[in-house]
Formats: sequence, C-alpha cells, structure tokens
Amino acid sequence: MKKSKNQNTKTPDYSKKIVKYLRESGKKFVSYKALLKQMKGKRFNFTEFSKSLESLKMKGAVIENGRGISLADKKGLKLAKIVKLNKTFGFARIIDTNEEVFIGGKNLLGSLLGDIVKLRTYKGVGDSPEGEVVEIVEENFSVFTGVIVGENFNLLIPDILPQYEMIFSNPGLLSLHTNDKVTARIVKRGKRHSEHRCEVLASFGSAQRASACVESMLAANGVSTEFTEEVIKNAKQAEDYEEIKREVKNRTDLRHLPIFTIDSAYTKDIDDAISVEKTLDGYNLGVHIADVSHYVRPNSPLDNEAFERGTSIYFADRVVPMLPPELSNGICSLNSGEDRLAFSCLMQIDKAGNLIDFEFKKTVIRSRVKGVYSEINEILSGRETKELLGKYSDVIGTFSDMRELAGILKANRVSRGCPQIESVEGAVLLDENGICVGAVRRERGESEEIIEDFMLMANEAAARFGRENGLPFVYRVHEDPNPERIQSLSEVLSVLGVPHSFEKGVSPKALSGILEYAKGKESSVVINSLVLRSMAKARYSDEPLGHFGLVLKDYAHFTSPIRRYPDLAIHRIMSDFLSGTDKGELKRRYSRFAHAASERSSEAEVNAMSLERSCDDCYKAEYLFGKIGEEVSGIICSVMDFGFFVMLDDTCEGLVRIETLPNGQYYVNDLMTLKNNLTGEKYSVGERVIVKILNANVSSGKVDFEFVSKVDAGCLA
Repeated sequence: MKKSKNQNTKTPDYSKKIVKYLRESGKKFVSYKALLKQMKGKRFNFTEFSKSLESLKMKGAVIENGRGISLADKKGLKLAKIVKLNKTFGFARIIDTNEEVFIGGKNLLGSLLGDIVKLRTYKGVGDSPEGEVVEIVEENFSVFTGVIVGENFNLLIPDILPQYEMIFSNPGLLSLHTNDKVTARIVKRGKRHSEHRCEVLASFGSAQRASACVESMLAANGVSTEFTEEVIKNAKQAEDYEEIKREVKNRTDLRHLPIFTIDSAYTKDIDDAISVEKTLDGYNLGVHIADVSHYVRPNSPLDNEAFERGTSIYFADRVVPMLPPELSNGICSLNSGEDRLAFSCLMQIDKAGNLIDFEFKKTVIRSRVKGVYSEINEILSGRETKELLGKYSDVIGTFSDMRELAGILKANRVSRGCPQIESVEGAVLLDENGICVGAVRRERGESEEIIEDFMLMANEAAARFGRENGLPFVYRVHEDPNPERIQSLSEVLSVLGVPHSFEKGVSPKALSGILEYAKGKESSVVINSLVLRSMAKARYSDEPLGHFGLVLKDYAHFTSPIRRYPDLAIHRIMSDFLSGTDKGELKRRYSRFAHAASERSSEAEVNAMSLERSCDDCYKAEYLFGKIGEEVSGIICSVMDFGFFVMLDDTCEGLVRIETLPNGQYYVNDLMTLKNNLTGEKYSVGERVIVKILNANVSSGKVDFEFVSKVDAGCLA
C-alpha cells in the first residue's frame, strides 16, 4: 500500500526521541551538540526540535545546566527552600538535611526567596553540591519592600533582590517619586526573574530616611503597630483597678516586703520585681512577676492577638508591644507605690547558692521604688549621691545581700562550665527628628547581671515545677551543638591558634575555656561570635530537653509575660494547677496548646530578631551616610569569596568588596583568610584595619568600605 504524501512528510516526534536518547545515555549529561547530532536526519526541523526540548524542560522532565542535558530523576528530587539569591546564582537549603545547594541563575526557574521547591542535585565542580529547580511547590515571596527607580517611575528594586529591577503597576494611584520606599507584591510570575511583575501597595517616603524604611519593613512583615478596636476594648475591660482590692483576700499579701524593680530609665512595661533577705541558712529570694494571665483570658481577643504576635519587638527608641499599652504600661506594669497582682516565685537558697526549696504563689505586691540600672550601679560602685540614697532609702539595706547572693550564683554558673558569651550589642542614637546620629556599644553593669542571675533562678524553678508535676508546659530548650558545626569551629580555631580539644566531644566547659582564652585579645569579638554560631539556637518546646548553654536540666521562660507569650502560657497552666485543677483535665486542656505555643513562639522570636537587626542596620546606614569619605578603624569579622566584612568599634558593619582591592586572584584560605594568590597579601579575621566609608544604602542597611591599611600585621588571636 502506498503512503500518502502527508504521511511521508509528517514531522518527527522529537520529545519521544529526546527522552529515548537521554534514557539510553543513563545518568550521564549529554552535550547540546551531541543531542542535536542524534536528532538530525531526513526532514529535520530545527524549530520543532527546539520547541520540544524547551517543552520538556518546562515540564521538569529534562534539565539543562553547565554540564549538559539529562533526564530529570523525579525519584531523586529533594524538597528545599530558596535562601539566597544573586543576579547570577542562588542557594537552596534542603529541608531534611539543612545542606545548602548552589544553583546557577538559569536553573532557578524564577524562584524567589522563601519559595519551597523541588530540587535535582548533582556533584558540582568543587566539593559543594549543585542543583536545578525542577518545580516550585509553594510560592512564599509575597509582600516585600523596595525602592522606586527609573525616569518613568515604573521600575522597582526589591531590597532582598537588589540586582533585579521589576516592572510594577500602581492600582491605588499613589503619588510616587524616584527613591521612594514602598511595599509591593508579586502579581505575575514568570519562568525567569526578569519576567516577574508586581504592584505597589503603599509608599512611606524617601528611602534615605531610616524611619521610612523601618515602617515599610514592619508593614511587609505583617507587623502592626496598632491594635484592633476589639483588642483595645478587651484591654480596657480588663483594666479594672478596683479588682486589685477585691483580689487581696484571695492572695498572699506581700506588700510589707521591701520589693522593688530594676529596669532602664525609659522602661514603661515593668513586669518583674525582686526581694532579697539573708537568713541563717542562706537567702530568701523572691522574684515577683506581673500576673498577666489574670487579665489575658484563654481564647479572648487579647490572647489571640498575643499568641499571633508572640513577642514584643524592640529597635532604636521604639517598641512594638505584644499587648496593648492599657495592660503593658498600665495595670500589668509593676509601678512603684501602686498595688499590683503578681505571680511570685519564692525561693530558699543555701549559702552555696543551691536551690533548696521553692513555691509559686498568687500575690499582691507594692514596689517601693522604680529602680534604674545606671543609678543602682552608681550606688554599688560607691559613687552614690544624697539624692540617690534618698530615693532608695526603703530598699538600700538589701543591696549588700543582693550583691552577695548574685556573686555566689554567678560563681556557680562559671564552675559548672556555662560559656560566658560576650556578644557585641549596639544601640543607635537618634536626634529629635528621629534621624540616627550615632551608634554605641551596649554596656552591662553590675545591676544588670544581678537581675539576670535572679531571673535565671526563677526560670529554672518554673521549669522544675512543670516537669516534676507532669504538666503540659512550654520549656526553653538549648540542644547540643551539631557535630559538623563543631568540626568547622575546630578548624577555624586551629587556624587562629586558639588551644582547644573536642576529642571527647564538645562540652559547655570546653567552649567556656575557649572564651576565657580570648578575653582581652583583639580577636575576642570574633572568637565569641564563632563560638556562638557553633551552638544550636535556643527555642521553645513542650518537651523538657534541657539547656546546653546554661548547663541546666530544667529551664523555661517565666519572668516576662508582658513581652513574651511562652511566659504568659506557663503562667496560665501553673495558675490552673495551683487552683486545684485535675492533672487529667490540665493535659486535655493544655497539651495541644503547649505544643502550638512552643512552635508559634519560636517562629515569632526568629522573625522578631531578624526584623530588629534589619531595622537597626537601616539606622546605622543612615548614620554612616553622613560620614561617607571618612576613614575609620575596625576589626575584620568575616571573610567571603567576594570580600570581607569589617566591624567598627561602635558596632556598625560594612563590606570591603574584592573589586576595591588591588588587582589579583583572590580566594578564601583556611576559612579565615582572604588571600591574593598573585601577591600573597592576606586579609584575616581578627585583624584591625583602617577603612574608608564608600557608600551607605539606608534602604537595604548595607554599607560599603574601601580598605586603606592594616593597623597590626598578622592575625591577632
């Protein structure tokens, strides 16, 4: 039978041919030229071949990267999260293993930060694995911040994708100008980053003002600085000062004790107070906490709002509170001279600092004075004035006992091997217009350390109370460090010449010894940072897993229910238990709640810390913008293959990019040194250097430095 003309000229099915050839090639990558050669024959149609290949790639059946073309092994796909993006590459973190995978720009499939993707991995050119995004499972890049650019005001640069410009629409017809700080959201996704489209949601003013940038970040992260009418109404209903009088008969009355608070001079949400009494056998320590759970009832608008917020957020001179001011600054704040409902932890401590006994009681207290850290530090250092002695006359008799007990507790922490991390915290200084005019290191005085030691004791007692009574609970846990991180730490310490030994495993005492060695050295800041990063991150859990860093079997957060939801959660559980609620009923009522509170609070804490850092970075960049061209001194705190970061003495940080260094071939050597292979010049972590401030981008909080000279040769470990 003769074939028809149409049958003879039918276009070959290139998709099937491509798949067949790649399958026969096994898992090997095939070059484009080799694949093209196999497809050629009579009536070869290059256009149809190209369409078929692109279609297979779009479906995720075939992948193409720098090594060639291969079938996508669907069975071997790994779930990952996009965590870093650059104009020409990105990184994804595999969810199961936390391993980071390099992804070339054309293999990102247009994925954005936070997206959950299916990833095919393969061995890269170096030791690190490489991969390709086969499918975007969950799009997580929604509302984001950015800056308007372009003469026609139609382009926007996202802050977290500073290499990309996006075309945007303005459905709200906002008045927009070049360099405005805005929030926007993706409205159309493409297969490449250049194909994405967005729309502007709100404008906050000039991106050169840190305050505008901060407002945009809060909005993009869903952080509201206001409370709904329903929540405010609920707070006002709870704000019943007459109830304090009615509650006295139901509580232990401690108003006769010399109880007082110690906080910053500007603190308005005062949630903890102390009392100390020396006895024949040791000390009676009272930690008295605002009874917030008495006012914030389960499943009320206040409770739901606090659960969602999880924590208060602090930055610059502002606070975004977890609870409305009517409670946080009012009836729940332990203001001096005013009766307040409290939840007290009453502890008996022996002369050696051991916790012998404790009990938790619902109480009524009256703080004698609003203590201020700086003022009490003056008194403790012997520099008191008549005015200060008069202010603290009701409680100053307990100061020597307070100092003595805190000294014993601190010595115990050191003896059991708690790593004394000396983290560098910075504070920004604003003028009357809210513009940053400086940055300083936060200094901790003796009274700050005393309060910390007393709060640690109360938190330990609360966790013991929960565990020993078998209660559903929210614990503060800190697990053992990841062995891989400890191995990396060991390698870096060896390069720095810091003596250490992890042969028998890592222990808090071993890390403590490293920190003790670093004291007083120029590289102390760097070594403290390295040790901190090697440890696991503390989190909340409904299981009592212990606390590695504090070397404690039991630990929870009990002392700040105004600003942390976990504290409020365990107050509620403990209160019900103390009121006589059956354990079975407690488990039914709170088991799922404790788990949910742990998960949500851990997530909220991470988000808050990240946001606080970003806000402070914007303010610091605003400050340094006014100092462009000046030369300053700092310490190299980390090295990367694209340059090195320098921390100034005032805690501001900036990047010295490779492009600004002398010509050469640079690579990271021994994890801690950026070396010019042509000249042998090295830039090592811990070195003090002079840099010039080149640029400060207030919108992104990023600062660029130019290397000028070294202050001291060699690594100052």
